[in-house]
Formats: sequence, C-alpha cells, structure tokens
Amino acid sequence: MRITRNNIDDLNAVISVVIKPDDYQEAVEKALKVQAKKTKLPGYRPGTVPMAQIKRMYGKNLLLEEINKLLSDAVNNYIKQNEIEILGQPLPINDGNPYKWEIGEEFTFDYEIGLAPIVVTEFNASDSLINYEIKVDEETLASRIKNLRRSYGKMTQPEISMDGDVLLAEFTQLNTDGRVLENGLHLSSTLRLDIIAEAYKNQLINLKREDIIPSFDLVAAVADEVQLRKILKLDDANAIIPQSNFKITVKNINRLEESDLDINFYNKVFGEDAGVSTEDEFKTKITTELEAMMAQDADRKLAADFYKHGETKLNLKLPDDFLKRWLKTVNKDVSDEDLEKGYAEFATNLKWTLVENKIIADNKISINYQDVFSAAKQRLDAQFRMYSPTPIAEEQLAEYATQYLKESANASQVFNEVKSAKVFEHLKTVITLNKKQIDFKEFQKLG
Repeated sequence: MRITRNNIDDLNAVISVVIKPDDYQEAVEKALKVQAKKTKLPGYRPGTVPMAQIKRMYGKNLLLEEINKLLSDAVNNYIKQNEIEILGQPLPINDGNPYKWEIGEEFTFDYEIGLAPIVVTEFNASDSLINYEIKVDEETLASRIKNLRRSYGKMTQPEISMDGDVLLAEFTQLNTDGRVLENGLHLSSTLRLDIIAEAYKNQLINLKREDIIPSFDLVAAVADEVQLRKILKLDDANAIIPQSNFKITVKNINRLEESDLDINFYNKVFGEDAGVSTEDEFKTKITTELEAMMAQDADRKLAADFYKHGETKLNLKLPDDFLKRWLKTVNKDVSDEDLEKGYAEFATNLKWTLVENKIIADNKISINYQDVFSAAKQRLDAQFRMYSPTPIAEEQLAEYATQYLKESANASQVFNEVKSAKVFEHLKTVITLNKKQIDFKEFQKLG
C-alpha cells in the first residue's frame, strides 16, 4: 500500500491511497473460505460448493468490505502518525474510475482534507480591554424588590379594579352594529390588565363585579397574539382571531398584593439563618446578590469583547469551501441557504476553539474530572434555585451531578464550558484590564 499527500495550499490537501492486490488478497481469500463453509446450495453439501462459484456469488462484496476496512485504517493511521491536524473528516473524491471490483485489481482512492491553520497566540499586556464593574442603580434595585414582594405576596379579591389586576369575566362577541353576534364566541376567561395597551386600559380600571363594558376592542387592546388566543381559548394556531368587539361582564377581580417588608418576608427569601431582620439589611443583601449576578454579566461582556479582539488580531483563515462541503455531508437535510446563514457563527466558534486548545497546550492548563463535576453541581444548583430558594443537600446535589454527567452530551458541554472558563481566567492575567464602573442600565445599552 502506498499513501501520499499533496498539499493544494496551506489549508487544503489531498491524500492518495494506492491499494495493491498483495494488500488485500490474503484477507479476501480467508473471508471466501469462511463463506464457503456456511454456504448452502441445492446439490451441494455444506462446505463443498466450488470456490469459483463462491467467488462469483460473494467475491465483490467481500472485496468491497476489505477495501473499505483498509482505506479507513490507512487514512486514519496516516493522519495520526504524521500528526496532521485536520478539521472535519476526510471527504472521498469521486473521480468516476470504473473499477470492475475483481480480485487482483489495483485501486487508487483520493481524499480531500481540510487543514487546521497554524495558531500563534500573541496575547500580552499590550492587549487592552475594558473590564466593567457594574453597580446596582436605584431603579434596578426597586424592580428586584418589587418582584420578590410579588413572588411572596398573597392573592386578594378587591372591590374595585386597578392597573395590574386580573379580571375574571364573560366575553360575548358582537357584530358590526354592536349587537350580540348570533353563534359568536361566548366564554368565561381571564384578562390581565398588565398586557392591555395604555390607550385601552382606562376602560378596565375602577370596575366592580357585574359591571359591563358594552363594547371593547379586544384585538386592538391586546397586541400579543399568543395572549389573545389564550383569552379567547383558541387552541388551534390556525384558528381565525375574530376582528370584532366584545361585551365584557366582570365576574371577579384578583389582585396579587405585595408581601410586607418584615421579618417573615426576609426569612422566606433568605432563610432564618441569613441574619436579615431590617429593611436596610434586606436591601444590602439584595444589592450584593444583584452585583454578583452582574459580575457574571460583566465577565460575559469581557469574554465577548476578547473573542472579537482575538479574531481580529489573529486573523485565522479556515478551509471554508471544504468545511461547507463537509457540513453538507454530515447534515444532509440542511439547505444551502441555511448552511450559508449559519456558517459564519460556526467558523467563529471553530476558530476560537483552535485558539483555546493552543493556549491550553502552551500554558499546560489542566482540566480534570473534579473541575467538570464541580461545574455540573453549580449548574444544577442554579437551576434548582430558580424554583426554590432552599438549597439542596450537598450529597443529593452530588448524586444529581453524577447522573447528569453520564449523558455524553451533558459531559461534553460542561467540559467545554470549564475549558473556556480556564482559558478566560488565564487571559485575564495576561492582558491589560482597564476597570470602569457603570450603572446596570447603562451597561445594558452596550449590547
């Protein structure tokens, strides 16, 4: 067997594999003998069918199997032994050679490969980026406190409606002259005042039970079509939304009253051992938590800025045409249009993966199972806290993390997140970070 490599340019090459009869003949002859022992034909006892007949019946298929095996091993071993860093997988070149696929033939197969670019990481103190320190503004703090008070509040049924309430009402469809539409919609449903456009909200405020709005333009008042379908209980997404007014009869008023700022509320939010007993302590605690979350937002912004900076500075090139052909091969259902739309993001992520791998290798950054395990626990703990502020016992959390990482897709995702985090932490010690304080509202405008 002879294997050669022809470099087309710095990013593309062709591997040629020449397979001679001596490379496969012994294995094929052995496979034919095995096949002969188990072949049954009328007039012959098992194992007595002439070899010429066996070759006519099974020779080509057995030859193809052996050739495919030789090719796969040859190409993969050649790439590994010569330490060729490829992107994607080798793609066979169909040159249209009409082989007869007979034992004794010589075969030549060509594969195109995409080569990874040479990555030279030259990040140092001359690389300068802004590291934002986000401060909680009064409006953001007040919004967070309001949401918490509503989350731990109680439902009441006031006499008169006001903005933010939920009305339980009967809806009756009207025709164009304002009379009840025969065979029109008539149903009981709920109506949240917080989704009503300001121009129509006054019609729903200061109402009492059994009050009637003779004619209300519900379609104009609720801009969100999903919410409108819920109100009118139109389950089928293709059902036509009636473009007519409705008579609304109020049957009940629900209001979520905000929890009082007292010790009971503080204990519900933080637990009795948190040591929060006054409003000032509560605000301080909320501020600290918000700024911890905002620090993560600042890190994500810094990482995004660094990726953009690194892509511009390193200016890595990829074998784009090859990669598009490879992506099309492994994703046969993707359209050419979707492939073009998604390729830029794919290429950016691939370039940064190459950079991360180089930084890890150059700086001997290690990633062990404990790193991945700890990251998985943090991820699951954050998810559980979205539904309950009470932390899960460490032993149970560890058990959940173990089960979570048994799924290869989860393990791969968490591993890549840990790798990116370690590279990012390393880079923060290499480049120059210019700290800048900024309010959360202003930070949001940065995009």
